[in-house]
Amino acid sequence: MKKLLNKLLVNNAFNSILSSLIPILMGLLVGFVVMYIFNPEGAWPGFLTMLQGGLTDQARGIGQVLYYTTTYILVGLSVGFSFQNGLFNIGVIGQFTIAAYVAIIIGAKVTNLPGSVHWLVAMLGAGVAGAIWAAFPGLLKAFFNVSEIITTIMMNYISIYLVNYLVYTTHYDKSIVASAYIEKTALMPKLGLDKIFPGSSINSGLFIAIFVAIVMYIILYKTTFGYSLRSCGLNRDASQYAGINEKRNIFLVMIIAGFIAGLAGGINYQSSITKVYKISETFINEPGYSIPVALLGHSHPLGIIFSSFFIAHITVGGSLSQGYGFPVETVGIITAVIIYFSAFSLVFKNMLIKYFTRRKYRGSGSMIDAASELELELGAGVTDPDVIADTSTKL
Repeated sequence: MKKLLNKLLVNNAFNSILSSLIPILMGLLVGFVVMYIFNPEGAWPGFLTMLQGGLTDQARGIGQVLYYTTTYILVGLSVGFSFQNGLFNIGVIGQFTIAAYVAIIIGAKVTNLPGSVHWLVAMLGAGVAGAIWAAFPGLLKAFFNVSEIITTIMMNYISIYLVNYLVYTTHYDKSIVASAYIEKTALMPKLGLDKIFPGSSINSGLFIAIFVAIVMYIILYKTTFGYSLRSCGLNRDASQYAGINEKRNIFLVMIIAGFIAGLAGGINYQSSITKVYKISETFINEPGYSIPVALLGHSHPLGIIFSSFFIAHITVGGSLSQGYGFPVETVGIITAVIIYFSAFSLVFKNMLIKYFTRRKYRGSGSMIDAASELELELGAGVTDPDVIADTSTKL
């Protein structure tokens, strides 16, 4: 039993989960302090309401949590996939925006498609638009080594102002001071979820988002292609020496990341007949959680599913806590603090691995035991050089 516990404590996945929980707990603690400063009397009930999330509003609240989770999963995957491969796709907002515009244009102007495929064509068209928008930074990075951070940020501004202009000139409805509605056939199918969660905006996009996350996991960790992408992200020089086409990988990573962000934009604006397309601060906030979700999920596709659900949960709960006199910005503060600490999650992870490993080997006097344990250590996924070196000295 003790040996099994020791193996668990130095397991890479266990420490990844633990290092994600630490910033969450620290962020919630700071958040409670902030709420107490704003309103001492309502701090505790408001804090409990935020923790309860959508459960406070019963079925509708849970449905809204899952609705937000859908978008967060996809934008988080877009950033996390690029992070895994050594790139920084900071252009999710731009890819999301241009894709959303393409989705509503297909959804409103292309009326000769059968209802059963109209929504699918609009969604896939949005994905392709996001991929094309991400291809430009990808080409510049691959062939001219231009920083993808700068180019994607600039593409964000181009996308936002371009779409503002296009909406006003091609699809504007003065009566609602925004874009016109899309056809009902272009809306995402509900699949009966509106009956389970009445009053919410949840739709089949949730299943698509989870499916994409699973596919990303398989590609990254179960295929040769994914291995070459991650190898290039870890060490481009070594990968190039091993015969991996670095330029091709960079370009493909950006296209795939853009496609996923495009899916998020399409699904988001195909979710409800009452949803209109209008660039505003609220609009930008939706894909704006992409980096926090990816960081909190350690850029792992399956981890991003859980981090997306958590952020959606406290977002909905925070909006409900306004009944206790707290502004909606309170949730933004708490989320920001959690993400601030999550930036140190890798530091927390390395500290935990070092602590548990040294505790495990303290007092060990057998060379054979130390050698076998080191083998278990490496097999468990511990790759920190200091930990391995510290363990190796026992031999």
